[in-house]
Amino acid sequence: MGKVVHFEIPVDDPARAKEFYRSAFDWQLDDQDMGGGNIYTTVTTTPIDEQSRLPTEPGAINGGLMQRTPETPVPVITIGVDGIDDALKKVEAGGGSIVQPRTEISGQGAFAYFKDSEGNVVGLWETI
Repeated sequence: MGKVVHFEIPVDDPARAKEFYRSAFDWQLDDQDMGGGNIYTTVTTTPIDEQSRLPTEPGAINGGLMQRTPETPVPVITIGVDGIDDALKKVEAGGGSIVQPRTEISGQGAFAYFKDSEGNVVGLWETI
């Protein structure tokens, strides 16, 4: 069963959004250089195990702030899967479509975005 493991909130003004979420919810926000001028802000809403980088509280998830794009104009939930390629095949067989194919994040895993049968963009995450 695929569990929701991450969330992403698209933003237009990263500095403004970081200040909002930091002050409103006391979230820890850390910028990560993804290359090519792309900055992704990790959002820590709950303590994590430093070794696994997973939340220590059962059922809790952390997330990220990302630049709003035409493909991701609204918040995205991300589902953990054993294999993104297999999951994307099932998505397409079920009437969904791929928005962004499998993309590796060095030393962590891979992600992809798909559009479900209702037009919602949803993320997939595969941990290495």
